[in-house]
Amino acid sequence: MQLNKAEYAALVKKASPRSAVGRNCVWAFAVGGCICAVGEGLRQWFLAAGYTLSDASLLASVGLIFLSAVTTALGWYQKLASRAGAGTLVPITGFANAVVSPAIEFRCEGLVTGSGAKMFVIAGPVIVYGTLAGSAWGLVWYLIRPYVGGMV
Repeated sequence: MQLNKAEYAALVKKASPRSAVGRNCVWAFAVGGCICAVGEGLRQWFLAAGYTLSDASLLASVGLIFLSAVTTALGWYQKLASRAGAGTLVPITGFANAVVSPAIEFRCEGLVTGSGAKMFVIAGPVIVYGTLAGSAWGLVWYLIRPYVGGMV
């Protein structure tokens, strides 16, 4: 059976399931917003406990990382991610999930060659390029700072 491009495209369109893009976007937005609301709730809780704003913000971030790691270990984060898609990629929780998932998956290979090595498959490039980008920005700021004066 020989198909031309138009016939092939028609078959693909007929066989492909319809995607609920609008519904998926709303769901991802809602889940991402809920994760951010939990973070803000943690921050407000730490502020009410008497921590300074910077300490409360730091502790809220640590709390989100901890919650993400625990829910990943229990298998809940992946179930949520399969439904919410990009909504679970809120940077701090998505990154924690990306580090913890391979560590759990490869734990049977040992602490060093399994969990230790595999958790940096995702984290390594992020750390390297994050450090390089931060250093580049710091260099640019160092070079332009004398020219911008008191505009900080």
